[in-house]
Amino acid sequence: MYVALGDSTVHGVGATSPGTNYVSRLGQRLRSVYSAARLVNLGANGATAAEVVSSQLPRLVALRPDLVTLSVGPNDITRKRTAPQYERDIETILRTLSNRTRAVVVVNLIPDLTVTPRFKGHAEEAAVGQMVLRFNEVLLRQAGAHGVEVVDLYAPSRREVPRHPELISADGYHPSDYGYSRWAALMWQGIEARIPRATLPRGPAS
Repeated sequence: MYVALGDSTVHGVGATSPGTNYVSRLGQRLRSVYSAARLVNLGANGATAAEVVSSQLPRLVALRPDLVTLSVGPNDITRKRTAPQYERDIETILRTLSNRTRAVVVVNLIPDLTVTPRFKGHAEEAAVGQMVLRFNEVLLRQAGAHGVEVVDLYAPSRREVPRHPELISADGYHPSDYGYSRWAALMWQGIEARIPRATLPRGPAS
């Protein structure tokens, strides 16, 4: 079973249909090699790391997942939560996943929010950019401490979004279908780094 934790990008805001967000795309790819694979998407629009802890983690543990992806952080930044607050919640999430599940866990770095129309040229552009860097340092540090795979969405966003603005949806902030396809491709590489295709389970899903 694949369970997705996180915010509006996990929920699929910006996608034209539920099947085109990155989580659904990953679920489809998993089913292509593991026909019994199931997907449970716990992502919620506007979720912070603290809300993942309070609302999503308890539901996840009962599902006994084999694979978990985590994408959270932009709402913590826009709500001006501090890096120590964010780190406390990320540590809680990853420690809980380590202690209470046997899942492979893949987290992604926060993309550069300042390349989106929402923040480009905004008065808080520089401050937001610095917070993205600090929060990504938290993710790298905690992922290393808990043996979790990290997928870099930060560098690709800086490189690709300025040249391909169609990666961002009409709301000027969330990924478009095209953007989610890129996220899915990068996240799949992280999944395969931990669960090579040849060793993906073939039996019934848990």
